[in-house]
Amino acid sequence: MSLNTENSQILHEMRDVRKSLRGRRSMYDIFAVCFVAFLLLSNIGATKLIAVGPLVFDGGAILFPLTYIIGDVLSEVYGFRRARRAIFMGFAISIIASLVFWIIIQTPAVDLEYQKSFAAVLGVVPRFVAASLLGYIVGQLLNSYVLVWIKEKYGEKQMWARLIGSTVVGEFADTVIFCLVAWLGVESFGTILNLTIVGILYKVGVEVVLLPITYLVIRWVKRHEIEYK
Repeated sequence: MSLNTENSQILHEMRDVRKSLRGRRSMYDIFAVCFVAFLLLSNIGATKLIAVGPLVFDGGAILFPLTYIIGDVLSEVYGFRRARRAIFMGFAISIIASLVFWIIIQTPAVDLEYQKSFAAVLGVVPRFVAASLLGYIVGQLLNSYVLVWIKEKYGEKQMWARLIGSTVVGEFADTVIFCLVAWLGVESFGTILNLTIVGILYKVGVEVVLLPITYLVIRWVKRHEIEYK
């Protein structure tokens, strides 16, 4: 085969690749935005305690497990470095949101009753902000690191093991840190223990229940993501 013929084939292959990728974009930004949005909504919901019979959990538990599922997608598809970037973005935006809420509450209000209601929901309580941020950053980084570590050690097989294993580690650290920092000295030890155990079991349980959907999403993303190799 002549050099000109070989070069011509390479050019044709490059044009075919460009055609196949034309109009396609990485989906990383979509998952990163959803990750940060769910985190902010969960932080707002976490200010309310919910009682279902003898079980007590905070409102953030309704949506927060989804941040771990999205975190699993980010880690599994894009790796620890890209997942860590989204985690730090969520950390920074959470601090900014807390600062903005605090500034708004300090401004004069036309309706004092509305001001009290607004402050009750979005008021910045330093220990809750610290609890949420500390639990989040430790839990999410552990979740991502453990998932990627298991994948690098054992390969693509048994994805369920790394998804659940990383979630157990991350959610355990997150929930224990949050409950201790947020409620120690405010609620009884029994309530804190209840919050911790119920929180861990609930969040891990959501991951297990939604595991088939997580599988489908990850496999679909891997097939269509231009960044995945």
